[in-house]
Amino acid sequence: MLDPLKDESIVQKVGGRFKLSTLIQKRLVQINGGSRPLVDPGVQDKVTVVLKEVDRDKIFLDTTNEGKSDDYQGSGESMDIDLGDL
Repeated sequence: MLDPLKDESIVQKVGGRFKLSTLIQKRLVQINGGSRPLVDPGVQDKVTVVLKEVDRDKIFLDTTNEGKSDDYQGSGESMDIDLGDL
């Protein structure tokens, strides 16, 4: 298990384990598709990169269905990940 997942604060930051796992999965798809990490990767493990992004408030889930993560162009700002595709 990854050390950041042992800390409940990251789970609470996102709103629960299901939302965290959804956020991780959707962001991994983006990174595997060519999106640049929003933090200094420093490690090869992509899940750790995503957890760093969550911890530093670089990504979050958009539960309003108003935002589209497909429009993200890597501006260096925080990004939201839309749950509407689920």
